[in-house]
Amino acid sequence: MSRILTAAVLLALAAPSVADEAGQAGEADAPRWTGAGELGIASARGNSRSESLNGKFGLSYQDDTWKHGVSVAGLRARSAVAGDDGRGLELSANRYQFGLTSARKTTDYAYWLGAVRYERDDFAAFEWQRTLSIGYGHTFLSDDDRIMLSIEAGPGQRRAKDAATGLIESDAIGRGLLDYQHKLTANTDLVNTLLVETGSDNTFVQNDLGLVVAMNSRVALKAALQTRYNSDVPENRRNTDTLTTVNLVYKLK
Repeated sequence: MSRILTAAVLLALAAPSVADEAGQAGEADAPRWTGAGELGIASARGNSRSESLNGKFGLSYQDDTWKHGVSVAGLRARSAVAGDDGRGLELSANRYQFGLTSARKTTDYAYWLGAVRYERDDFAAFEWQRTLSIGYGHTFLSDDDRIMLSIEAGPGQRRAKDAATGLIESDAIGRGLLDYQHKLTANTDLVNTLLVETGSDNTFVQNDLGLVVAMNSRVALKAALQTRYNSDVPENRRNTDTLTTVNLVYKLK
């Protein structure tokens, strides 16, 4: 995986940006609806046998007063197990996640928001988790607009089903979100999103780090590392999971 990741990043960095700057200059206003979808597929045969599929889709809307966002993500993988006779693969990952946010702007950079997140994972400590939260957010921009940082914080409520016991837990949480974007070059962006949901029953942390290289105005290549952490897990489960991906991204404008 590390060799594939390195080769993909080097290939993308070598590709020239073919974005039409003249066309961009002619656009008086940014579109209110924007979106992007990404997809990655991997299959291995031979000494090892596995196949995986991961994808994400996000859609956002923004005007002078409101901004809304919806996101969907999924991961599914199958792999051979010890003693496999070569005739089949066993499911080893099956997770999907849905998110929804709605924010009311108070200034160009500050806003109040409500957020919903739902996750289902067949191989995690919690079979499913659902969080509802409200909060305050603020966006910071560098003088040249090459760096953007958004910070959100507020209270919420979580319900989750323990995969080991089947019990449904409910507790109050604090939610924090940090969204960072840095335009390294004309066609290369470094992005990182950190989500923290902490309560008395469990602390959930998800960090998504990515390098996005635009091949043209709509298509990009993204190399990413996702790290997920749950503080409360059974003895036979690990607290931290990581996922490395190289996906093709298509932007909707």
